[in-house]
Amino acid sequence: MQQHWYTGPLASFDTETTGVDVEHDRIVSAALVVQLSPGAPVQTSTWLADPGVPIPDGARAVHGITDEHVLAHGRPARVVVAEITRALAAQARAGRPVVVMNAPYDLTLLDRELRRHHRLTLTDGLGAAGLVVLDPRVLDKHVDRYRKGRRTLTDLCAHYGVELTGAHDAAADASAALALTRTIGARYPAALGGLTAAELHLRQAIWHAAQARGLQSWFDRSGTPERVDLSWPLRPARCGCGRRLEPAHGCEAAA
Repeated sequence: MQQHWYTGPLASFDTETTGVDVEHDRIVSAALVVQLSPGAPVQTSTWLADPGVPIPDGARAVHGITDEHVLAHGRPARVVVAEITRALAAQARAGRPVVVMNAPYDLTLLDRELRRHHRLTLTDGLGAAGLVVLDPRVLDKHVDRYRKGRRTLTDLCAHYGVELTGAHDAAADASAALALTRTIGARYPAALGGLTAAELHLRQAIWHAAQARGLQSWFDRSGTPERVDLSWPLRPARCGCGRRLEPAHGCEAAA
């Protein structure tokens, strides 16, 4: 009997941060959860970083992590970022798909932290294998495009009947996102079950771009100046002039 990706081994990654700006905010905590099959025990790795900058009140109100706590119990961000990247690279080498809810946020922020502390890109850090990413936000929008309402992790867990206890804790969110992704796959086997995780990774990039274009059109019609990035699962780095960092482009990345 053929095994579908949503019944096989999966990992899940999540971060809590100093804010929502992937170019300038920092990782405060992170978690990687691994589960070999539905209902099996999970193996959880967690990290607490001293981000090197004050944690704003708004971020602290969300995840509850204080400056005093990271100073007393956290480790240097440089060390934590390197460990997280090695842990994700191990998942890539094992061929294990990694669930990342709203992947362009967490993965882009990790990429910028690597550039900041190690002058490496996330692609460099992961090695040749590269991550196969499953993003429940993109998957849900694809299979249930016209459903009204928000699609945060909390909202999606409520919609699919997935338990989320202790939201905005990295380990709790990663565990819930993993269970959510399995549930979406099982509920929509015709749309998602016939693809391998690697095929699904490629499709999600296309689906996300289409979803982003739709949102951009809505912003444009409503007069909202916000711009939507079409890239998934990682937003390209840009230099100070706003252009993508490419070999032919001579500007240097801002720190």
